[in-house]
Amino acid sequence: MPDNELYRETHRPQLHFTPQRDWMNDPNGLVYFDGEYHLFFQHTPGSLRHGPNTWGHAVSTDLTHWKQIHHAALDIDDMGWIWSGSAVVDHDNTSGFGTADTPPLIAFYTVGDTRVTPRKDCVQAIAFSNDRGRTWTKYDGNPVLGHIRAQNRDPKVIRHEPSGKWVMALFLDENDYALFASDDLKSWRHMHDQTLPGVAECPDIFELPVDGDPANTRWVFWGGNGGYMLGGFDGRTFTPETDVLHAEQGANGYAAQTWSDIPPEDGRRIQISWMAGGKYPAMPFNQQMSYPVALTLRTVADGIRLYREPVREIAVLYDKTHAESEISLAAREIRVLEETGDLFDVSFEADAAPNVSFGIEARGNLVTCNIADETVSFMDRAATLRAIDGHIRIRLLIDRTSLEIFGNDGEVSMSFCFLPEAADWSLALHGGDAGARIRDLTVRTLRSSWRV
Repeated sequence: MPDNELYRETHRPQLHFTPQRDWMNDPNGLVYFDGEYHLFFQHTPGSLRHGPNTWGHAVSTDLTHWKQIHHAALDIDDMGWIWSGSAVVDHDNTSGFGTADTPPLIAFYTVGDTRVTPRKDCVQAIAFSNDRGRTWTKYDGNPVLGHIRAQNRDPKVIRHEPSGKWVMALFLDENDYALFASDDLKSWRHMHDQTLPGVAECPDIFELPVDGDPANTRWVFWGGNGGYMLGGFDGRTFTPETDVLHAEQGANGYAAQTWSDIPPEDGRRIQISWMAGGKYPAMPFNQQMSYPVALTLRTVADGIRLYREPVREIAVLYDKTHAESEISLAAREIRVLEETGDLFDVSFEADAAPNVSFGIEARGNLVTCNIADETVSFMDRAATLRAIDGHIRIRLLIDRTSLEIFGNDGEVSMSFCFLPEAADWSLALHGGDAGARIRDLTVRTLRSSWRV
């Protein structure tokens, strides 16, 4: 396919990031620097199937309009394939790779290939950039952390300011993770082991205020399937205060990571995930990312929980807006809305009357809210969604081949990929068996995020 036809294809998502071509999976190396959000990703150039991994690379100034600038910013070498990892800005030049005036970007990645003989065990390596991520130099002292066990991988590195140290969270094997510390990003020492039952791969660790109170914070220890623990972290030991909780309850969200070095004046913790398992027949690319979400901790009846909501930058795509109130749906009524298009941002608030089950249909698939069961469901997945003051709130991000559900302002989040059976661009409200009352409905159509 000619380059000038890219981003116009039938099944190309128009809101969610996809590579120009070929296979993509985990987000990697998320870092903000000099006005740009960097999104690296697991990439297999030349193939629509997962294979020899490199790091693809895209940049954005608004988390919404992305420009891919590399197919292989970090390419395969004699140490093996380039697996997942993270990136930071070394503001104080602790690594010595930059200068006081030009802090380097440092990428951390797993490298190895266990499929060859003799096997190349997975180890942790670094690379640095002094030109805003446009070119990268692999450290000649790699690996910076040797093989520990199994396919130990996915280093997530953060700066822990109270201790003045760099901290690495690393997946070891099964449900086991470890924490390491460094003064210079090149020499690492083991500090702590942590198990997240039922969770594997792709760690992240970060601190958030509870209910917006900077004097009351918790640390989040996150794993690949959206399972996380809340607790304390003193720069050495993570002390859990909860069992494993789950922020992602859909079928396709995986390997989420958060951006490092977002300016303090912004203050958000922003996350993106791989929407794993989507189908894109006859397309030049394979797989997509979620739309970025902002994370917060809020106190609810069950304790402190992680909330996820689409970042505010989505507003740059808003086109037409339709809003109405006090919509009454009769039992089994199907009301087709006037709005049609590829992309929607839909929000509604509904009365949580007993025995009510209603829904909204998008792309021929039905999102169902069951008040009696206190659930919201789509396809074969359901999540608990309890009424607040007699109401429930739902927000949907609808793209050509995906849907993301956010319930009660992000208390529930669910990611789904699907392949529409027909070119049905309409939305419809379903009254269910007992009818429903929707207090407020806002439907926004969106422009494409691709600047072509």
